[in-house]
Amino acid sequence: MDFITIAISKGRLGKQTHKILNKMNMGDAIDLDSRKLIFKDEKNKINYIYVKPSDVITYVEKGVADLGIAGKDNILESNTDVYEVLDLKFGKCKFSIASIKEQKIYSKNNVLKVATKYPEITKKYFENKQQKIEIIKLNGSVELAPLVGLADVIVDLVETGNTLKANGLETIEDMFNISARLICNRISYRFNYERIQNIIKLLEINL
Repeated sequence: MDFITIAISKGRLGKQTHKILNKMNMGDAIDLDSRKLIFKDEKNKINYIYVKPSDVITYVEKGVADLGIAGKDNILESNTDVYEVLDLKFGKCKFSIASIKEQKIYSKNNVLKVATKYPEITKKYFENKQQKIEIIKLNGSVELAPLVGLADVIVDLVETGNTLKANGLETIEDMFNISARLICNRISYRFNYERIQNIIKLLEINL
């Protein structure tokens, strides 16, 4: 039996993925406390590669990995051609539009300045609402943008809302919910159909 390769995300999603793989008796080869990036599971004939969350999709799309576990936020933002095969129901949060408390300046008559780490998602969302926007791409600390006058609103992932609250911001609108997804390379899905279906069934049982 040939090896298949699964790309798992570093960070919180990786830890949650490892817990589920342990429940499936498939996580013994993985040591997230090491500095290794490849883990070989000889028993189950699986290679795991441990990469940045935003890179999981690239490895799967290019066929280096047959399967990957990535957040729906990264899938939507990357706009790449992978097959989404299962909602894993963990890593839940939501995309929201937020601004300074009691300063709701959300109007179709104005060009809205939107700070975000997710320009593609933001662009599509506001296009559907026919709201003109100027996107300001930031790589971190997005909450700062409205406080210093860089943007009118932000679009960001919100889990508890505590960071917004701590910075005097509030949610104007929830956009959509996010969770971790199992994704598959389209060619691998065709040629490794039975093995991939078995992994999907095991995941469904152990979620």
